[in-house]
Amino acid sequence: MSKLKTYYKNAREEIGKVIFPIKEQIRSAYISVFVVVTVISLFLALIDAVMSFSLSSVIN
Repeated sequence: MSKLKTYYKNAREEIGKVIFPIKEQIRSAYISVFVVVTVISLFLALIDAVMSFSLSSVIN
């Protein structure tokens, strides 16, 4: 039982050291990820379209 109390006490101390992000930090991280994913997706779509067009023109 003593080990369980010690474990619980240590766990509470460690949780007290954790710094949780605030809403503004979460929002800015979300926007950053959304922008990066969107830009990369558009870039890959452009490359796909160019390669598809060039391959179809070579085949035809």
